[in-house]
Amino acid sequence: MKIIEVKNYEEMSKRAADYVVEKVRSFPGITLGLATGGTPLGLYRHLIEDHRNNLTSYQNVTTFNLDEYAGCDETDPHSYRYFMNESLFNHIDINKANTFIPRGDGEDMEREAQEYEQLIASHGGIDLQILGIGSNGHIGFNEPGTSFQSQTHIVELTDSTREANARFFDRIEDVPLKAITMGIATIMRSKEILLLVSGPNKREAFSRLMHEEVNEQFPVSVLKNHPAVTVMIDQAAGCLDYTPGSGDLEYVPHD
Repeated sequence: MKIIEVKNYEEMSKRAADYVVEKVRSFPGITLGLATGGTPLGLYRHLIEDHRNNLTSYQNVTTFNLDEYAGCDETDPHSYRYFMNESLFNHIDINKANTFIPRGDGEDMEREAQEYEQLIASHGGIDLQILGIGSNGHIGFNEPGTSFQSQTHIVELTDSTREANARFFDRIEDVPLKAITMGIATIMRSKEILLLVSGPNKREAFSRLMHEEVNEQFPVSVLKNHPAVTVMIDQAAGCLDYTPGSGDLEYVPHD
């Protein structure tokens, strides 16, 4: 696990965008795994800016999003399809037919989950997965206690996750109770993972990631078992008490 410490959210977003742009330019047919929520918004803003200024092309890129709320169709402003269109896809030259997000309004959600898993596999898996981290350690919508062997599945959202996402809704009562999400095993099959950690509300989760053993009650801990994880963390989320040669960590401190 490589940990890159940056000064603030803006620097994290810019460096993450540079990282993604380099991958896209090196491999124009890359398959990206994308996340929603507040953390990746800065990344997407910088990708749009780079596309406009440097003409980085996404015409051959394929994307898979981590998750979607149950009960939301793609025209719902609260849906993650709507979020991705507004935050990224409408502003770059990507072919939207190559952007995949689980259907939250499918008649058979279990079947939708199985088909989404198969669709990812049919594209050869994800080359670079972007992740955020929940305050309770969730990745995607995989809440504490989710099996590390899980595939794309339907989940009931915890109160803490619904409260964290309530800022995107008029009332917490409007936050859906369920979602469809890539499973932990699905995420772990990604060839490379970029984890973004920002803000004081993620400080405890990052500390736990660094100091706790891998366990299903703290889903993000599974990333310690992945061979190619880069963490970008701003100073507000905490810095690492690092001793050279400690474990498998590579620490790049803020300049």
